[in-house]
Amino acid sequence: MTQSQSRSSSPAGWHPGQPEREGLWIFTRLRDFIDNIANTSPARLAVSAFAVVVLIFTGLLSLPVSSAAGQATPLHQALFTAVSAVCVTGLTVVSTAVHWSFFGQLVILVGIFVGGLGTLTLASLLALMVSKKLGVRGKLIAQEAMNAGRLGEVGTLLRIVIVTSVVIEAVLAVALIPRFLALGESFGQSVWHGVFYSISAFNNAGFTPHSDGIVPYETDLWILIPLMIGVFLGSLGFPVVMVLQQNGLNWKKWNLHTKLTIQVSLILLAAGTVLWGLMEWENMRTIGGMSLGDKVTHSLFASVMTRSGGFNLVDQNQMDSTTMLLTDALMFAGGGSASTAGGIKVTTIAVMFLAIVAEARGDADVKVYGRTIPEGTMRVAISVIVAGATLVAVSALLLLQISGASLDRVLFETISAFATVGLSTNLSAELPPAGVYVLTVLMFAGRVGTVTLAAGLALRQRSQLYHYPEERPIIG
Repeated sequence: MTQSQSRSSSPAGWHPGQPEREGLWIFTRLRDFIDNIANTSPARLAVSAFAVVVLIFTGLLSLPVSSAAGQATPLHQALFTAVSAVCVTGLTVVSTAVHWSFFGQLVILVGIFVGGLGTLTLASLLALMVSKKLGVRGKLIAQEAMNAGRLGEVGTLLRIVIVTSVVIEAVLAVALIPRFLALGESFGQSVWHGVFYSISAFNNAGFTPHSDGIVPYETDLWILIPLMIGVFLGSLGFPVVMVLQQNGLNWKKWNLHTKLTIQVSLILLAAGTVLWGLMEWENMRTIGGMSLGDKVTHSLFASVMTRSGGFNLVDQNQMDSTTMLLTDALMFAGGGSASTAGGIKVTTIAVMFLAIVAEARGDADVKVYGRTIPEGTMRVAISVIVAGATLVAVSALLLLQISGASLDRVLFETISAFATVGLSTNLSAELPPAGVYVLTVLMFAGRVGTVTLAAGLALRQRSQLYHYPEERPIIG
């Protein structure tokens, strides 16, 4: 066939290179669109990036190859699992070990790793990959999220976040793999389980590749200690981990965020251990019949995991009502800002507590460690707490109506979903599709809502040319 014949047989209006030009045009439009969002509304870009990631993993989990039975998974189950993985929650409506094939579990694991990087990190990476740059406002959002000193450090910090995640997860895996080998698992199984648990622990996800979770290892410190260390480090947040990398344990060189995060985290860890242990000490359904050492181990493990880890050694339904209420409070508190943990964050609690103390003393400023906390930060803290409480209240009301379950179980499951903890009374698996969708939305909102709300509000300071006269309403 001659060149003229080839051209004559082509569709009318077709020109060589036209598909390439169309592809370039589409990419250019996409780049400009993302760049515009990154500059004008980084919070919207963060939510959009997370939503796209969730849809991708939902599609993958819906495939027959993801199911151990070789059948397509219903949409509500695939979507719930995808959101639970990407939002590093750990709640499940089907057994991770039984329902999903190796491919399905691998998809879940990748979703945990990607989601653990955080909404703002994902949005920043998306802008960098597509637009090759971050706008000034996008850098400000990333700077606020990661506590960067200068805007020029943002790109470097994004790389540090990824490298830090991989290194910590690799160290945890190396610590766990020999133990699984010693317990009689094959080399392949040991590597898979070690990698799975290391990623799930550091990202505070709580997913387990075993059908009975980690209950069989409830007295095995070789497994429990790495899991607790991974969860605790992940709950501190990348800004704190980077400060510790640079300055070690030199308290004087830590910034205020690091000091507050570590101090409040240790206080909650100690208080949670003591209170959980005292409340369950005589409960024969949980730890009542165990030795002293095992009781202490269980109490410490429960305190670490309730603030976002999601691994459990006892049946949550068998705990006393007071212990469930304590767990609700610890879950709602959560971990550090810009971390893999959820909740309203420990720095939010610290700021509000310091504000209450300052008000009680009659101080005009909120001061701590030689620093004054701006009023704008306190307004953001109030907004995060109120938004979180509202989400939990509305979702609990809906689930009470849908499920007919008791309030303590519904509240427990709701806070666990909002705070992306993953501890469960098994209510998630018992809910009809409508209830599953409620928890799905709550997990997504809990992961992206408070973070983007805090980052967005922090940059919405507007200058005013005038002030209205002050008038104090009666409070309290």
